[in-house]
Amino acid sequence: MYTPEMRELIKKVEATRAKRLAQGDFPRMTAEEKTQVLKENHPDYIESGFVQLEVGSNKGDRVPTELGSLLHGKSRIANVDINLNKVDYDVDVLIIGGGGAGAAAALEAHKTGAKVLITTKLRFGDANTIMAEGGIQAADKPDDSPAQHYLDVLGGGHYTNIPELAATLVKDAPLAIKWLDDMGVMFDKEADGTMVTTHGGGTSRKRMHAAADYSGAEIMRVLRDEARNKKIEVLEFSAAVELIMDTENKVAGAVLYNLETEEYLVAKAKTVILTTGGAGRLHYQGFPTSNHYGATADGLVLGYRVGAKLAFSDTIQYHPTGVAYPAQIFGALVTEKVRSLGATPLNIDGEQFVYHLETRDVEASAIIRECKKGKGIKTPTGENGVWLDTPLIDIINGEGTLEKRLPAMLRMYQKFGIDMRKEPILIYPTLHYQNGGLLIDKDGETNIKNLFVAGEAAGGIHGRNRLMGNSLLDIIVFGRRAGRKAGEVSKNVEVKDLTLNHIEKYHNSLAEAKIDNNVVSPMLLPRYTHRGK
Repeated sequence: MYTPEMRELIKKVEATRAKRLAQGDFPRMTAEEKTQVLKENHPDYIESGFVQLEVGSNKGDRVPTELGSLLHGKSRIANVDINLNKVDYDVDVLIIGGGGAGAAAALEAHKTGAKVLITTKLRFGDANTIMAEGGIQAADKPDDSPAQHYLDVLGGGHYTNIPELAATLVKDAPLAIKWLDDMGVMFDKEADGTMVTTHGGGTSRKRMHAAADYSGAEIMRVLRDEARNKKIEVLEFSAAVELIMDTENKVAGAVLYNLETEEYLVAKAKTVILTTGGAGRLHYQGFPTSNHYGATADGLVLGYRVGAKLAFSDTIQYHPTGVAYPAQIFGALVTEKVRSLGATPLNIDGEQFVYHLETRDVEASAIIRECKKGKGIKTPTGENGVWLDTPLIDIINGEGTLEKRLPAMLRMYQKFGIDMRKEPILIYPTLHYQNGGLLIDKDGETNIKNLFVAGEAAGGIHGRNRLMGNSLLDIIVFGRRAGRKAGEVSKNVEVKDLTLNHIEKYHNSLAEAKIDNNVVSPMLLPRYTHRGK
């Protein structure tokens, strides 16, 4: 519930609303203005938040300090006796990660006839996928095309995307929507069955397909059910702590750690797909995060240690609209769909200061700048934020729109005595997405033989910034492609003797670089207390 002081400030929002509606859309920034606001305010430009890698395939590149610490860390099994001759699981395709990309990969690999195993750190479905709210992009309307979608993707990524990956994303997009729709994803539709689509930040067409404001949860529900129906084996609470190689330097499985029994297990595989997701729980530069509890960059650590290359690992997406108040949900995602339906950001004086659908990095930077200027609103816990004028949604689109299109968001705020149909909400950027990751080709393959990556752990698709709705899209497009290719490749793979020699080599390279930071990686789970061991 808002304090009396905050309610007084809301009166300024209400006082300017009629004038703002009469004036229409706030002017968009020029290219020069966008460049300036990014360089002066976006966390990616704060050099103190980054370190240079001293070892590995990307030696000399900059990465966030917290990620660098893990990449410079020691293996969790350095002093553990792992018997590679005792194989607990022997499969064709091992998928590490149980989110949307992992499930999509498993379904396609299974279709090739491969024996598939999904191993996941938490429960099957505990992933950033299930937390995605706004929707999934695809150019499948008569006034749109994959070519137009491609131009938007490149523009959103500041023309740094790897062209082949961006082209694959948009070309496969209509097929991805049809695949999900055919499996039973309950997308929003008109009475005649036509898909309801909306704009997202940086899109030139309405191509955002959604299931209310729980799109990711709905997609994950269907993918998980389908995997269970196909009787694909899933290990829950079993994190991968190290990849296994064979004597021909091919990836050949992983060492798993059961979080419940604290046992180490050996999973042998002809191909491996990393679908471990993002890194939000590393809390780069102290930012709050919208990510799920297990998002600790495990896949980047595992892949990098065996020699896989990173791409764009120095660029992070801070979603413009994370919850700034109330404190109980600080950092939680306020979907971009709120702005696509008409809500606009306002400062303490009730003034709009940025177009509401700029690309995410620009929008976030403008909000940070406004707060730096002293135009933000202080919360009772001392945090900064700006208003998002959510009552505009029903004013512009008709009464009942917000409740129909954003039911989960409405309920979340109502729990704290805030009715976003009648009152604006307070928002501030939250650490949301890992733009970069392990470098892949159009089928999810890395430079390491038989190692594939899909989803947020992959790099190159989005360049230096991702547009709304392209993350749910890429987990489907590249999850399916990686699963299909890994399944086919596995038919002709002969795994040689298993080895973990790469760990010693990596440790030696750390010693040569005089790195001894006493960090053990992957992190597996974040820690929010210094008590205990």
